[in-house]
Amino acid sequence: MTALETKRTLASVGALVLITICGCMLAALPYLLPNYYLGLSVEVLVFALFAMSLDLLIGYAGMASLGHAAFFGVAAYTTGLLATKAGLSVLLVLPLSVIAAALTATLFGFLALRTRGSYFLMITLALSQIVWGIVFGWRSLTGGDDGLPDVPRPSIGPHLSLVADRPFYYFVLLMVGAATALLLAIVSSPFGHAIRGIRESETRMLALGYNVWAYKLVAFIVAAAFAGVAGSLYVYYTRFASPDYLDVLRSAEVLLMVILGGAGTLIGPAIGAAVIILLQNLVSAYTERWLIVIGIIYIAVALFAPNGLVGLVREIARKRGRP
Repeated sequence: MTALETKRTLASVGALVLITICGCMLAALPYLLPNYYLGLSVEVLVFALFAMSLDLLIGYAGMASLGHAAFFGVAAYTTGLLATKAGLSVLLVLPLSVIAAALTATLFGFLALRTRGSYFLMITLALSQIVWGIVFGWRSLTGGDDGLPDVPRPSIGPHLSLVADRPFYYFVLLMVGAATALLLAIVSSPFGHAIRGIRESETRMLALGYNVWAYKLVAFIVAAAFAGVAGSLYVYYTRFASPDYLDVLRSAEVLLMVILGGAGTLIGPAIGAAVIILLQNLVSAYTERWLIVIGIIYIAVALFAPNGLVGLVREIARKRGRP
């Protein structure tokens, strides 16, 4: 075995050990945390998946979007409506919500992918605001600015209720874990390598015979589907659907999570989501000026860690590894 192969094997073993340790820690949380912090853990898991779905667009496909919350919100309202008005099981509600988000992304993609750069950023923002306006104005269906209250927690069959906090946490952990594993498989697949190549040079990929537009459309739809999973889980967590879920501020928030953690890493946006959610909930308990604290942290990261927190850790490790 060569030195390079040994290094890769050790890295794989180390990653497997780290994943196992993290999984055990997450599984033990319901027995270690009170209900408030367990609920906060659910929120972190949901937004970690939401941020990773956007990272598939930004970090891998090179498409910065300010309308990603539209897919999160469409799935959230689909879940809320199907659960409250139709009384469907989560086994039907969750896939239907993801399909609704994917269909919305398909429509958006045919319009938005005709542009690139800042124009793509602006058209995704405009399209998401159209959806927000529909949800806000269609009071008879969506409840308007009052939202959809009293969304019931799901049950799987007659003997498995997810109403209590502990079983619901494990349900969310299972869903987010499965979605993360699928995301990792996607970015490691030939498709993942292709969209990274498109991010680096569309011209070169066109010359190699790739249908660049089709790959970008599929990436756009896949990212929306994972955002839909997060949106559906979030409604079950809050038991409420609100137009705020589709607002541009939500898109900006998840974009900051990706930037803070480090785009193009998957684990980085998850860390960024955890940092922002914890700061919002914990710092605000001690000061009313918590937004200033978070703003200072954003500025510090932009100045001293332009590649995000994961990029900063990698840079420190690289410097320490120098002879």
